[in-house]
Amino acid sequence: QVQLVESGGGLVQAGGSLRLSCAASGRTFSIYVTGWFRQAPGKEREFVAAISRSGEMTYYADSVKGRFTISRDNAKNTVYLQMNSLEPEDTAVYYCAADPAVVWRFYGDSDKYGSWGQGTQVTVSS
Repeated sequence: QVQLVESGGGLVQAGGSLRLSCAASGRTFSIYVTGWFRQAPGKEREFVAAISRSGEMTYYADSVKGRFTISRDNAKNTVYLQMNSLEPEDTAVYYCAADPAVVWRFYGDSDKYGSWGQGTQVTVSS
């Protein structure tokens, strides 16, 4: 499995933007489906976005569709999450997850991902 390290979190006002990065170790990152999940205090972890191995396919939770964009650069072993028009409800710890065996129809299921980063805090003030 790969090692994942998230960065880019922070404090931002509502309506602002942040870009999260997920850097992966290893030379075979291109075989990993990668997703972003988030967990707010007192709530269960929820799916945010996922991207296919090549980057051709992406999928988003309804709550972030049109505001967030997931992308990847396999040459840099990095996946990004561009977050625009942030809302206080987006406040959470954001986690990057990856797995080479995730079947695309299960991209939103956190149980299918074997590698996880440590998380990065995103706080959106009103």
